[in-house]
Amino acid sequence: MTDDEILAEFRAADALLEGHFILSSGLRSPRYLQCARVLMDPARAERLAQALAAKIPAEVKARAKVVVAPAMGGLICGYELARALGLQSMFVERPTGSFELRRGFRLEPGTHAILMEDVVTTGLSSREAIAAVEAAGGKVIHAASLVDRSAGTADLGVPFTPLIRLAVPSYEPDNLPQELAVIPAVKPGSRAA
Repeated sequence: MTDDEILAEFRAADALLEGHFILSSGLRSPRYLQCARVLMDPARAERLAQALAAKIPAEVKARAKVVVAPAMGGLICGYELARALGLQSMFVERPTGSFELRRGFRLEPGTHAILMEDVVTTGLSSREAIAAVEAAGGKVIHAASLVDRSAGTADLGVPFTPLIRLAVPSYEPDNLPQELAVIPAVKPGSRAA
């Protein structure tokens, strides 16, 4: 899939939003990619995951045994990537504020994992999820996401393959451009206030 075809999938799902958005990182942005909307169509989710799976290096595909995604945003895309790669799918969640494996999910010591996110902005959530996988005994050997909003600047601590990289500006809340400051902010993500 080309970048234009990927963005067309988001537009067709009304998942490419314009306005003033509060990101999970706390940063603000004039654009938001609502992955939940693009993934609500199973055929579209499958197409996007297959396109991403094709981009992941063959060496990673040969070594990985599981795809782990953070709840909530990564659940569907993590499952679809695992399906495309023929791997198991698990997720970490934050029952008390920090990520952990629950629901009977277990990783044998040293199990090679791919971490799957919907969107990466700063990489903080990904790094926290990677730490949880490793605390549970796994070894994250690669990360993936549908969208890299950082345009390649986010450091996840492991090699990273996004389906698409975008240079979407983000701002500290106390340093907004005037055109954004005059629009009411909304928090559309999985950690909405």
